[in-house]
Amino acid sequence: MKIGIVCYPTFGGSGVVATELGKALASNGHEIHFITYSQPARLDFFSENLYYHEVAVAQYPLFDFSPYESALASKLVDVVRFEKLDVLHVHYAIPHASVAYLAKQILATHGIYIPVVTTLHGTDITLVGKDKSFSPVVTFSINQSDGVTTVSENLKEQTLASFDITRDIQVIPNFIDFTRFHNKSKEHFKRAIAPGNERVLMHTSNFRKVKNTGDVIRIFHQVNQVLPSKLLMVGDGPERRNAEELARQLGISHDVRFLGKQDAIEEILSVSDLFLMPSSSESFGLAALEAMACSVPVISSNTGGLPELNIQGESGFLSDVGDVDDMAKKALYILEDCDRLTKFKNAAYLRAKEFDIANILPLYERYYESVIAEAKKA
Repeated sequence: MKIGIVCYPTFGGSGVVATELGKALASNGHEIHFITYSQPARLDFFSENLYYHEVAVAQYPLFDFSPYESALASKLVDVVRFEKLDVLHVHYAIPHASVAYLAKQILATHGIYIPVVTTLHGTDITLVGKDKSFSPVVTFSINQSDGVTTVSENLKEQTLASFDITRDIQVIPNFIDFTRFHNKSKEHFKRAIAPGNERVLMHTSNFRKVKNTGDVIRIFHQVNQVLPSKLLMVGDGPERRNAEELARQLGISHDVRFLGKQDAIEEILSVSDLFLMPSSSESFGLAALEAMACSVPVISSNTGGLPELNIQGESGFLSDVGDVDDMAKKALYILEDCDRLTKFKNAAYLRAKEFDIANILPLYERYYESVIAEAKKA
């Protein structure tokens, strides 16, 4: 198949999933065309089946904001026509699904019918989509898509509850590539981070308020009072400064390292003993899955799709959003006993194996085929 993929090219979960999916499809023999405003962060190798089409946005004095949607629609029309794509897969409802609909209508005037699959990732539904000013567009775009998927059952339920959806939604969970994400021998790195053989806790995110990075610091503070430990904070964003200030106020800044954005996240996970994800909202929890693939158990909130991933008492523990005391207590339960920690590490890995890309990729391939087949009947 010739598949066009539209996504945000950033470190966010939707962009990561879209890019990793495209890479895996290309490795499986499909021709993949990424269409976005800059090269996706994870599009880090060359392949004869991978193509990147940059959306150039001109600056006009008339506009306060550049008309990206129009530029993207024009580029989609161009790529579909001249690369003869079989299907467009757009990630994120706003603005990609609505832009794909516009491109589909333009292409129809040329006698070309291109089916569109829309994948909803979370924020496009739980935050942006609930803005009443966007709701009519989100509803229309989802209903006009030829196929719609969500990354968790919870997100599907939220979508159906929030919008007047008249079509089926298929749940295809996020996935992990075990050729990249697995525990690596990085003992020299671990000795540098924890020279006294302290436990190593880790958090990675885009440091937005929804990630509750302050709670990460508070959880670690309680753990560190009982058990010698270090905390690695990976990523960057608007809440980083507040988290740094809190670590100083609590007197633990010497045990907390802010590493900024990192590409080789799997190497940092390989020296970690526990992953913290106390988010207020997570449609799936891709960062937690990456941790589990590297044999790192997870302490998370019980919101969104996290209970579908993190199994209570096996791969880690779940607590109510904001319950720092309970999260710290459960973190200590895992970390204080070496045999118990090993048991949780092994269970986290086995749980992650269920989301191996080798298991999930065929679900997307079959879904594309069914959508294309239905489009040909129309």
